[in-house]
Amino acid sequence: MSMDSLRATFFAECEDLLDALNEGLNAMSDGTADTETVNAIFRAVHSIKGSAGAFALDDLVEFAHTYENVLDLIRSEALEVTPEVLKTIIRSSDILAVLVEEAHAETGNRPDSMDGVLRELSALSGKGGDSAAADPPSAEFVFDALPVQPISLDIVPTDAHFRISFAPHQALFTNSHDPVLLLTTLVGLGEAVIECDTSDVPDLDELDPSESYLSWEIALHGDIAEGEINAVFEFVDGLCTLTVDRQLPDQPDPPPSPNTGATPSATEVAAPAAADSPDAAPAASPKARQAGPAQTKRPTLRVDPERVDRLINTVGELIINQAVIAQKVVASGIAQNSDLMGDLDDYGYLARDIQEAVMAIRAQPVKPLFQRMARIAREAGDATGKDIDFVMEGEMTEVDKSLVERLSDPMTHLVRNAIDHGLEPTDDRLAVGKSPKGELRLSAEHRSGHVMIEVRDDGRGLNREKILKKAVEKGLVAEEAKLTNAEIDNLLFAPGFSTADAVTNLSGRGVGMDVVLTEIQAMGGRVTITSEPGSGSVFSIALPLTLAVLDGMVVTVGGQTLVMPLSCIVETIRPRPEDIRPFGREGFVLAIRGAYMPVVSLGALLGLDRGQIRPEKSVLVHISTGGASPIAVSVDDISDQRQVVIKSLEPNYGSIPGVSAATILGDGKIALIIDPDALAKMASKPGLSHSIRELEFEHE
Repeated sequence: MSMDSLRATFFAECEDLLDALNEGLNAMSDGTADTETVNAIFRAVHSIKGSAGAFALDDLVEFAHTYENVLDLIRSEALEVTPEVLKTIIRSSDILAVLVEEAHAETGNRPDSMDGVLRELSALSGKGGDSAAADPPSAEFVFDALPVQPISLDIVPTDAHFRISFAPHQALFTNSHDPVLLLTTLVGLGEAVIECDTSDVPDLDELDPSESYLSWEIALHGDIAEGEINAVFEFVDGLCTLTVDRQLPDQPDPPPSPNTGATPSATEVAAPAAADSPDAAPAASPKARQAGPAQTKRPTLRVDPERVDRLINTVGELIINQAVIAQKVVASGIAQNSDLMGDLDDYGYLARDIQEAVMAIRAQPVKPLFQRMARIAREAGDATGKDIDFVMEGEMTEVDKSLVERLSDPMTHLVRNAIDHGLEPTDDRLAVGKSPKGELRLSAEHRSGHVMIEVRDDGRGLNREKILKKAVEKGLVAEEAKLTNAEIDNLLFAPGFSTADAVTNLSGRGVGMDVVLTEIQAMGGRVTITSEPGSGSVFSIALPLTLAVLDGMVVTVGGQTLVMPLSCIVETIRPRPEDIRPFGREGFVLAIRGAYMPVVSLGALLGLDRGQIRPEKSVLVHISTGGASPIAVSVDDISDQRQVVIKSLEPNYGSIPGVSAATILGDGKIALIIDPDALAKMASKPGLSHSIRELEFEHE
């Protein structure tokens, strides 16, 4: 395995460890933590430090070592977890996460606040005595302590606390782990005597170089928690057979035999988190490793994303092929109750089951994203001097992994803006009868085939008067324009728009909300704003569940078949002739439920026809997007509603105005997929937008 692959594996494992760290810290904040929670936090930091050393990530190792010194004091009850201590260790987790990110990006940067947090950690370490702050043993010292030659276990002290049997599987070496490094780390925990069992090594002519034949027996003595032993082998979970037998200090320590099974008191450690459980299953002998160790947690498999993408594309072709065959069979006139039609239905069900299973491979909870936003919120709170109560809801909601990655930037802008602009300072909150802590709530849920993510604050709400004044000053709207609340709110998404009076590290440059809208629309989603003065604001993001398939409506325009995403369609309308009224020289409006809506021709916007709207034959599709006023789009006909497989056009054809992608229908024809946001912008050309404002004023 190449060094690049090893680094990728390390950083992927760091994500899991940071998740475990954040979960533990949340439990400590909620007051629900127990001893094992603290041990789990310590193991996470310790594991990151140990693996970071292999890649010479000195800053990460230094910080993690100082961090774990404080955590060691906490778990040994030498340091009380006061609110100040809790705040420091939570800030330390933020620094640790940033260091991992910077190491992954190979920037060499250190967080600005790192030195200050290091000083706080060192001060806390000093409260527990010198032992906690001692420097970690050097690599040279550790390797000198490791017995190079096998040593007879007859000389093991009788007061040894643990008996450990360790038998690596072939997969351990395939994943580039080294047993010597694991044993070296064990030696660093206490006094150890190690014996290598070579009895399984075959004669040279029968030896398979890729096979694993060695196993080790270790007697470990010292003031050691079993969780520390589990942490040593955490990265090789499932890649070895490991038994840990706790010995009482006054219990005779019988010499283990490499040819016998483990004693009934041994505990197999297939999953570190389950090792301390009194109900853990008896361990298997090291000799039983070929039969496979018992697993106490579900194994995970890390796969190159490109392979998953190829699989998704192949399944997409399978779905298209099934639709083509189905349409041809129906066109051939075969009876619906024939065996062939039954087999074809089974094929369709199977194809969709495969599609759902493949799409689930890319599904990932938004929890890592929300946890990252918690760090952003703490940093923004410190920068503004505001006390923030950060709340997460629905963090286990799953969404396509590619969407989670792309959501980071827009979510960062929303969180920072909510704290900087939305939440009031403590004195202002107290003056209006609010709690001194401002609440920022992130929530996620599946709703109507979409993922809904909300960023909600309980602050002052949007100052629409100030927003409109700024927009007039910047020439974004006419001074005499009369805009609705929703239109004023949407001015926040205009490029270069900002209500900040001064530029700060958090806001004022007018790029944040523009980025939010652009990124969300690029993902096929939309953003809406709800705000109540004095009560706070809610920014709602609606996203498709995946970028590979799309629920769409098939329409016909100018003899061409097109697909419109259902996510932007509010309703379809077949109006009465009197409902469509002329407006201006060539425009039309739709009178619906006491309001007026501009009508535009889809054919005219895309250049497919002259776009003549005939009220007596019009079929209208009501489109609503996050960044523009609702419009009624005129089409020739609506033929179907179906799920389609998205095929990108940009690699071959570049960007096409009003078109986001393409798909292949059941008859083998290619249909373009409409970009509703681009369509709304194309419809809002200067003349039309002016007419719309006049229309709203006239109606009101």
